[in-house]
Amino acid sequence: MELSSPPLAPESEPPVRRRPRRPWRDKFRVAFRGFKFGVRGQSSFAVHFFFAVLVVVAAWTFGCSVAEWCMLLGCIGLVLTAEMFNSAIETLFRGLNEETRARTWPSLDISAAAVLLASLTAAVVGLLVFLPRLVERLRALKVF
Repeated sequence: MELSSPPLAPESEPPVRRRPRRPWRDKFRVAFRGFKFGVRGQSSFAVHFFFAVLVVVAAWTFGCSVAEWCMLLGCIGLVLTAEMFNSAIETLFRGLNEETRARTWPSLDISAAAVLLASLTAAVVGLLVFLPRLVERLRALKVF
């Protein structure tokens, strides 16, 4: 008859340290700091912001409907968000060593393409919203 040994006690894992919960105030502070870094770090953000202001002024001038405002503001948010992600990837890329940069440079092109795609989408939506109104105003002025 064989004697069996008692089951081995599972090795105890070190306790998982949980980070203390941050209050919402701190979360917003970090987000606003990130916004500041994103805005200051990129000159193209200023160009997108300038066009966003033009779109808001045009929407107010042409008296856009609520649905059109939602589409336009959604596109503005899409473009500015894409630009922020692009800025974040560029910032990370600058911190890499040369060997890693050589392997990961396509990520910069991909993030730039995302900004371009968001901008083109916003431009098409802007044309669909504003072009009929602009043509109507020009016809009322008997320009053509």
